[in-house]
Amino acid sequence: MVNLFDSSSIHPAALDLGKLFEARGFELSLVGGPVRDLFLGSAALDLDFTTNATPDETLDVARDWADAHWEIGREFGTIGLRKGDAMIEVTTYRAEAYDPDSRKPMVAFARKLEDDLFRRDFTINAMALRLPSLDLVDPYGGIKDLSAGILRTPGKPEDSFSDDPLRMMRAARFVSRLDVDPSTDLVAAMTDMAERIRIISAERVRDELIKLINGDNPRRGVELLVSTGLADYVLPEIPALKLETDAQHHHKDVYEHSLTVLMQAKDRETDGDGPVPAPDFTLRFAALMHDVGKPATRKLDGTGAVSFRHHDVVGAKLVKKRMRALRFDNETIKNVARLVELHMRFYGYGEAGWTDSAVRRYVRDAGEQLERLHRLTRSDVTTRNKKKAQRLAHAYDDLERRIGELAEQEELDSMRPDLDGQQIMAILGIDPGPMVGKAYNYLLNVRLDEGSLGEEEAERRLKEWWASSDDS
Repeated sequence: MVNLFDSSSIHPAALDLGKLFEARGFELSLVGGPVRDLFLGSAALDLDFTTNATPDETLDVARDWADAHWEIGREFGTIGLRKGDAMIEVTTYRAEAYDPDSRKPMVAFARKLEDDLFRRDFTINAMALRLPSLDLVDPYGGIKDLSAGILRTPGKPEDSFSDDPLRMMRAARFVSRLDVDPSTDLVAAMTDMAERIRIISAERVRDELIKLINGDNPRRGVELLVSTGLADYVLPEIPALKLETDAQHHHKDVYEHSLTVLMQAKDRETDGDGPVPAPDFTLRFAALMHDVGKPATRKLDGTGAVSFRHHDVVGAKLVKKRMRALRFDNETIKNVARLVELHMRFYGYGEAGWTDSAVRRYVRDAGEQLERLHRLTRSDVTTRNKKKAQRLAHAYDDLERRIGELAEQEELDSMRPDLDGQQIMAILGIDPGPMVGKAYNYLLNVRLDEGSLGEEEAERRLKEWWASSDDS
């Protein structure tokens, strides 16, 4: 054991808690990701501890010291604590075993720290820092692997993934987040055991997928899911993008294109004060999924040319279906699907230009997703033809300029008809009901087509529309 850190690297609450456990004759260690992150130069924000104390003994030591405590994870040996701004979990040394057909672990407590570390997912997470001495415990070579950029399991990967198949998703997540290389035996085990991911709940898979997509190199994480076959069970629309090509029917490699769009979208995120702060899952996932409608819409014409007519609409439906299966919330599903549905809309502008009405509709249809749509559309340009890329970029520059000008003139973000529902009912002498909505939509379309009319002209148009309506 070696001491590699000074006390300033560690949250004061961790040191205080270590002294309390030591005074009572128990061991306490900071463990897992927080220790790894210290070696990567990051603060240990998560405070996960392991101890030889039982849950009852942990409560006895820490109850009076903590500001609050909870026992939700007690059956798994975990006690939660809060001290000031620090959220803390203390878990008794464990040696877990899983029923091969179950999603839940069967918990057995271990006697020593090294046994607890052996059950951890990867060697880079199987390190501990004893407290309060700050002695490092690294029995499985985590520091060496972290330095070499290698992802390995403490024991056989087959045993690790059999215990918890979600660790296969975590492997792809760490490849994305830390840009490490999975070991050959780890990749082989993932490939052989990919089907076991089916016993894991959709919610747990979703959470790992979000972390993967939000990593520093999400392309590598997705590539690992696809190459090992995990994506066939988790995100089958992505490997399906590997469309067959031949000498006669050339078209862009949709799979490689989608990965490139994902990375280009990531690079267009903004800082915390910008409109699309990084990491933005909605933008990134829309970028990855934007062309998933192409396999189902691929057609060949008489000349052998390939088309994907309406792949945007079909893709939006597929995105909704997949995200619902992964138990995403309705708002995120709606936003990602909307971006996929609209990602082709701009190309009409680039080819022929738009009226002010068409620009207004583009903004209205995008709604709150406009800033993401700007970035997705620009990221979708992956052509190697520099002249074509420049032409598309200039066209989108012009579209954004016009959107900005119209926004200044008409407060486009909060566009409403010149008359509200109360005014419509008063002018037409009608009660609340469907006809009010129809009248409102009529005036809204007039506003979109022609800009603001003013209340007097809007009233005149409304009366004309009402007089010609079958419901008047």
